[in-house]
Amino acid sequence: MPLERIDYADGATALTGWLARPEGAPRAAVLVWPTIANITPAIERRAGLLAEQGYLALIGDFYGVPVESFEASLPLAAELRADVGVYRARLHAGLAALKALAPDLPVAVIGFCMGGQAALELARAGADFAAAVSFHGVFGTASPAQPGAVKARILILHGDKDPLAPREAVLGLWDELDAAGAQWHFHSYAGVRHGFTDPASDARGLPALGYDASADRQSWAAMLSLFDEIV
Repeated sequence: MPLERIDYADGATALTGWLARPEGAPRAAVLVWPTIANITPAIERRAGLLAEQGYLALIGDFYGVPVESFEASLPLAAELRADVGVYRARLHAGLAALKALAPDLPVAVIGFCMGGQAALELARAGADFAAAVSFHGVFGTASPAQPGAVKARILILHGDKDPLAPREAVLGLWDELDAAGAQWHFHSYAGVRHGFTDPASDARGLPALGYDASADRQSWAAMLSLFDEIV
């Protein structure tokens, strides 16, 4: 599915989003935050799948510059996330860009890996949208959700053998969301590692990563089920 370029900005930083439109009138709008490597073919495919289901899907841009490799993304991500206020401003810019395209539609935010953290950060910040969905995301934050702040329903889709989000991080997230009074669901897939939705994970040769076809199917179905319920 061809994607439409959407230019937007976070202050003086020019950003480029990519939009997938459904054939008919969209039922809702979805902001898609990519992995640490930013916009990739795997993430473009996800936007296309959302459009096939009737959603207007915008892939957000973390950095505003091309990312030549996974290794090149690491310092970019470290710089962006060094200040939670700067990080969240970048995320709010993507959300604002999507809302400007679809001012009358309900909105959900999803993300993969770092993008899963991004979806949670927007929810923690009290941004006004219907659902936040994290696929094999990381859970750490410099600014935990405050009581009563979270407006979005939260769905976390997690591989239980993900070393980037170990069991203690899972329990810490549960405690944080409970203390904030958030409405959340957590699906954990036994034996599943980080990056389980991307078939290319196995080719990267990193022990933390692994594709899992069953977890991929089940997690996507869980997201669509939540969307059917609330957007």
